Amino acid sequence: MKILTAILAAVMAVSSLTFTAHAVPDENISAECAIVINADTGGVLYEKNAYRQRAMASTTKIMTALITLESGDLDRPFTVDGMAIKVEGTSMGLREGDTVTRRALCYGMLLPSGNDAANAAAVSISGSLSAFAELMNKRAARIGMNDTHFVNPSGLDAEGHYTTARDMALLTREALKNEEFRSICKMRTAQVEFGAPPQKRTLYNSNKMLRLYDGCIGVKTGFTDNARRCLVSAAERGGCTVIAVTLNAPDDWNDHKKLLDRGFSEIKPVDVRINSFAAEVVGGSSDTVTIVPGRAVTLGLTDEESRTVSVRYNTPGFVYAEIEKGDTLGYADIYLGELFLEKIPLVAAESVARVKPELTLWKRITHFFS
Repeated sequence: MKILTAILAAVMAVSSLTFTAHAVPDENISAECAIVINADTGGVLYEKNAYRQRAMASTTKIMTALITLESGDLDRPFTVDGMAIKVEGTSMGLREGDTVTRRALCYGMLLPSGNDAANAAAVSISGSLSAFAELMNKRAARIGMNDTHFVNPSGLDAEGHYTTARDMALLTREALKNEEFRSICKMRTAQVEFGAPPQKRTLYNSNKMLRLYDGCIGVKTGFTDNARRCLVSAAERGGCTVIAVTLNAPDDWNDHKKLLDRGFSEIKPVDVRINSFAAEVVGGSSDTVTIVPGRAVTLGLTDEESRTVSVRYNTPGFVYAEIEKGDTLGYADIYLGELFLEKIPLVAAESVARVKPELTLWKRITHFFS
């Protein structure tokens, strides 16, 4: 199928929604390392020692949960490895011989920050904690976490286990694209089943930001003697999503209120206009079909970013009937400069039936004798 690619500047319609926020001088942030990014574009809105390597405690479990959710077999029950769950620190309450699912373990590691849940998931997926750590480092490399190295799935202090605020922001941006992860990390409580035999248990989220900050959607707390207080948060308002990370932050809850406010002061919701097209139809009851965007797109953008957004269209020169309303017939790729942001399906606005062509006299004769 011949593809026609057109690159057009996006037409922006900025909503009237605004947020009251204030600048955050470094001296008002207790964290040794901090960053705020725009979740839509990855753009940095504020940073403080964002590339300094430090231990990250249980924020490690963002990666562990993401890999677990991507591993499949989420609802297949299995018996936990007895050695894996014998681990110090926070726990979801697993005991030797318990039956659990990987999905339940994700709740266990993201809400009460269960080290037992993280280890059980790791052994279930990779067979050992060290093999799972290799998997974590490979995933980190694909995300672009160039200053991170994982040694274990739980985040307990270990030599060579470190990250940066910048890398944790990149990881969180990737994790929030996973709808299951996004759903779990914003829950204040959840009911899951595990045990021998399995029974319903209620798990509670240790992330106070969920009730302290309007629009908070997660993400993960952390603390060890070496890492000190670590926190990753994300909040959503009016179509904008902001991610904040602090490492070694004595006053992390207040830090994150200021940092998220700072983020929302820098960006505003912008509607990206995606054009409609008419495509030629071959063999249909209509000569053309209208192609429209499959969904509306709103991005949180700074003023500078809004001037560099473009839409690149990949649409067919023609399509063959039969076409059902809603069929995907092309794509609109949204870019920030040369940075790809997301792909939007272009779909048929109406159905077009297939029509059999009329046979010529000669074809009728040959068809009759055949």
